[in-house]
Amino acid sequence: MEPKENGNQLGRVMEGPTNPMVTPLLNDLYQFTMAYAYWKAGKQNERSVFDLYFRKNPFGGEYTVFAGLDECIKFLASFKLTHQEIDYVRDSLPGSEEAFCDYLRGLDCSDVEVYAIPEGSVVFPKVPLMRVEGPVGVVQLLETPFLNLVNFASLVATNAARHRFVAGKSKSLLEFGARRAQGPDGAISASKYCYLGGFDATSNVAAGKLFGIPLRGTHSHAFVSSFMSTDEIVDKVLKSADGKTTCDDFASLVQTWLTKIQYSPSLRGFFSETNQSELVAFISYALAFPKAFLALVDTYDVMKSGVPNFCAVALALNDLGYKALGIRLDSGDLAYLSTEARRFFCAVERELKVPGFGKMVVTASNDLNEETIDALNKQGHEVDAFGIGTYLVTCYAQAALGCVFKLVEINTQPRIKLSEDVTKVSIPCKKRSYRLYGKEGYPLVDIMTGENEPPPKVGERLLCRHPFNESKRAYVVPQRVEELLKCYWRGSSDEAREELPPLKEIRDRCIKQLENMRPDHMRRLNPTPYKVSVSAKLYDFIHFLWLNEAPVGELQ
Repeated sequence: MEPKENGNQLGRVMEGPTNPMVTPLLNDLYQFTMAYAYWKAGKQNERSVFDLYFRKNPFGGEYTVFAGLDECIKFLASFKLTHQEIDYVRDSLPGSEEAFCDYLRGLDCSDVEVYAIPEGSVVFPKVPLMRVEGPVGVVQLLETPFLNLVNFASLVATNAARHRFVAGKSKSLLEFGARRAQGPDGAISASKYCYLGGFDATSNVAAGKLFGIPLRGTHSHAFVSSFMSTDEIVDKVLKSADGKTTCDDFASLVQTWLTKIQYSPSLRGFFSETNQSELVAFISYALAFPKAFLALVDTYDVMKSGVPNFCAVALALNDLGYKALGIRLDSGDLAYLSTEARRFFCAVERELKVPGFGKMVVTASNDLNEETIDALNKQGHEVDAFGIGTYLVTCYAQAALGCVFKLVEINTQPRIKLSEDVTKVSIPCKKRSYRLYGKEGYPLVDIMTGENEPPPKVGERLLCRHPFNESKRAYVVPQRVEELLKCYWRGSSDEAREELPPLKEIRDRCIKQLENMRPDHMRRLNPTPYKVSVSAKLYDFIHFLWLNEAPVGELQ
């Protein structure tokens, strides 16, 4: 995406919904204690650089989908502490001076810059997802909000992408998790980022309205069991799809078709008598939604009642020019039931001469996850769409992504965080990041360099080094070089920056990026780790600074 002129940056960023819960107070207390200590020491305006990154891919995989950037930029645009918030901070910091409150009143993000990998990109550990530059006093107050906005968004988008991968491109994926999500905000965020990660639709009406996500849904078991007789259907009249004819008693038309199904030679062995209250419920729903009739068929018995009743209603709708959508299975052996339902639909098409009836959509739900979908694939099934809720939106397999926000430079001086656990050692200094592509078009390696190093060039051999393991190194001759970090926020500057694309474009980017990954990086079992490296010059500097900062022990 080409950078565009900034113009009225704040005004454009604020288009679209923002999260009212994300205020400057969405912070850990120590952000404000550090802000006060910076201020007391006169350091609050020192120019700092922080990297936001993660250390390990989630769900036992070897890739992650970056999400949440748009919410971070919208947060920057609206960042301002209110008088009431400042009063609360003062009361929470006993002994703090009133002049500090004056400092807080003047805080905004007009001197902050944010560089980030485009949202929806496939990303990997250690590489900065975002680089945040600005006065240390204000940037420190962005740590918790940014981590909150990126951690869950990226985790659930990755979870959605993994479900898409195991289900395959041809299946529809529907997010059904609102009732099981962690609160209203968790439900809204999950719907948004599941869509970004490759899902096709959501049942969450609020998310559909806010983000333009397609809505899908039918009815529950309660609707089916609430009906008892045809006397409950007040209006049985249904006009044909073209409006030219009218059926005065749709229920009778359905009963006629049910009788035909019962006495058809190839269908006779499936069932004898169906549940009539279920049939009444289906008739009632079809009268309400003749263009979108999709029935939940497992309230009583799928093959002995639900599927035959659905077929009778669908055939009656067909007489009037409507095409039923299909069925939903919410319990039982989904592989077996979907196969049997498909066999029944094909028999109806063949026996009753109804073209296309065998292609009715079969939707499956019932606590699905990656493992159950993979198992269904191995067993063989006839499911066209999966409705996934609990395991998807709660990220049941992994609670958090574990993003961190680390200081890497202050006043142009590189800083490093050391640890006995080498995975927790930070990579110092302001950096540039690149993705190097091979001859087959797949990404080969991500490489970080110092800010002032010359960028990698196509066709020129480059030494890529593991940042902490001296024996892991390789030469790469890139066929294409992509710089990863782009500027999305320049504060009050009028310089060019990247636009925030709409959600649909971010989703398209995510799908395209995932398709462009090498298959062995994507597989569920034993995926090949993707290589993340640093330049030889940055490698030497990391270890120089490490030795310089680490205290030397003394043996007694």
